[in-house]
Amino acid sequence: MSSKRYTKNNKALTDQQREFYEENGYIIIKNNVPHALIDELCKQFIDICENRVHHESPLLVIQDKSLRKRGYTGQHAVNKIQDFLYDDVLFKYACYPGVVDVVESIIGPNIIGTHSMLINKPPDAHPELSVHPLHQDLYYFPFRPINTIVGTWTAMEAVNEKNGCLFGIPGSHRREELYNHEYPKQNLKNVLYHGVQGFENEERVNFIMDKGDTVFFHPLLLHGSGVNISKGSRKAISVHFADSNSHFIDVRGLFKKKWSRSSSLCIKLII
Repeated sequence: MSSKRYTKNNKALTDQQREFYEENGYIIIKNNVPHALIDELCKQFIDICENRVHHESPLLVIQDKSLRKRGYTGQHAVNKIQDFLYDDVLFKYACYPGVVDVVESIIGPNIIGTHSMLINKPPDAHPELSVHPLHQDLYYFPFRPINTIVGTWTAMEAVNEKNGCLFGIPGSHRREELYNHEYPKQNLKNVLYHGVQGFENEERVNFIMDKGDTVFFHPLLLHGSGVNISKGSRKAISVHFADSNSHFIDVRGLFKKKWSRSSSLCIKLII
């Protein structure tokens, strides 16, 4: 009988890699997605931003209004494309064997895509729109069991401290606690980003990644991303997967949310 709690099998992970995920709550797989596929995904992202793609199913494009007011257009004013699993091109990432096989090693063979994002950090954005506070992804998911959910995040270009790489608190998933999320301060401009408080002094690890590298992480892992202070963009593509036998839970009263009345984001529904 396996003593592993957070991984299921060795289909795509070695014993050593499984041990690392069990201990730290994440694992980075180098050269996981080929550059040719990344380039195809990037082109589709640009075409969507330029309104050159028509979709039968809705797609959310989240724009930075402050950048638009300063004359930025297309991909240079877009923060995120969300819910892209019905896009024929972007879905290629969600079903790519290099991604799905590792997902199976973590949550098992009954796999369903539950949440998808292509995340962009344009240069010159307001810092409060560019940073994502420390958070746990489980906060946004109304289904369980917890250990049969995994996030994937693939760098579409080199990511580092200058352009806002991910960072995480290794092992924080093993506390098995979902913390309350709120706005770090009342005037935070990004209404989509909640964060947890009280972990400022804990050791963090920056996820320095090259184009095509993928990080797989547990939904309770405390993580976030920094500000893009570079002259270029920082693009990444992400899908969360869950066991298809997962069940929904009643989230009413789970947390008290504090919503901001103002936002510098524009959400556009693309059909």
